[in-house]
Amino acid sequence: MYRIFTRTWWRNNPEWPDGLEPCPGRKYTIGRAETLEEARALAQAWNAKHEPGRLSKKAEFEECRR
Repeated sequence: MYRIFTRTWWRNNPEWPDGLEPCPGRKYTIGRAETLEEARALAQAWNAKHEPGRLSKKAEFEECRR
């Protein structure tokens, strides 16, 4: 079982170069998948439909315990 989620990778901080500080954000579940291939496809499909924006919000996945 896999959990597909989104999160940002940066946060605004004017004291850092370009005003961005590395900061993995909170994970927000957007789906679940039974197989690795399905999880990869779901994350890729979400990323294809959504611009990552300034904070680099992207879909990822991780294996879950049942």
